Amino acid sequence: MNLTFTIESAENQFKQILEEFFIAVYNEKSISSHGIDHHRRVWSYSKELLQLILPENNLQIQNIPSKLIIACYMHDIGMSVDSGIKHGIHSKNLCIQFLVKNNLDENDYSDVLDAIENHDNKDYSSNRSANFLLKILSVADDLDAFGFTGIYRFVEIYLTRGIDPGKIGYQIMDNAERRFSNFVRTFGFDEEIVDKHKKRYEVLNNFFIKYNEQLPSCHFGTKNPSGYCGVVEILDYLIKNKIELKKIILHSEKYLVDPIISWYFSELKKELLVEHTVL
Repeated sequence: MNLTFTIESAENQFKQILEEFFIAVYNEKSISSHGIDHHRRVWSYSKELLQLILPENNLQIQNIPSKLIIACYMHDIGMSVDSGIKHGIHSKNLCIQFLVKNNLDENDYSDVLDAIENHDNKDYSSNRSANFLLKILSVADDLDAFGFTGIYRFVEIYLTRGIDPGKIGYQIMDNAERRFSNFVRTFGFDEEIVDKHKKRYEVLNNFFIKYNEQLPSCHFGTKNPSGYCGVVEILDYLIKNKIELKKIILHSEKYLVDPIISWYFSELKKELLVEHTVL
């Protein structure tokens, strides 16, 4: 069976009802970086990975895209309940509600539910290859943690969890390095895709190298935020005041006075537009 056809069939069957369910449940103002656009991007990355790892005309692929699209759209929906490390179990429970609502037998989707519950377990030393869906979902989710979008995602989730801005730089770099290393271990056989996402990883890593360098001279809470610390300060302001990211992106000219802040939001806007994220 043709992989492209099965992906299109999965989208035709599930994409609309998944997005409708997600939007009805998830409050974008709570954790906006993990809203519907994040899930759309993870599904897009998953399709990219499937093309590499699944052969064409293999009958075993028949149910994989339909299960994977559910896992992609449901994996972080539990952040509407708990933004902490236990959000996976809440996502699983909400996915069960989705299955019930659409007359889908929970017993047929045990691998989907397992992938959703455990996708944020970044203990890459353990053997998790038994669940193919978990393997793809975890890597696709990691790929969305790179680039200018990844900077925003990491900053929002770390600050939301109460981590000191003075400590997030090194913690984010360590987290991102583990994610990238796992990606290379899993898909290192394809030099083109590794090179593509290595550039995105380096965008994030270089940002926080410079952020850490600036930290000793940072003064948070000023009327005129500047530099890499200024970017984090603005993102922190958005989070605390529950302001949607798009409102800043669409009016980024306000920050043209600082070249680093202007550069960051300009590049973030371009990145999101390239990834077809709705602004």
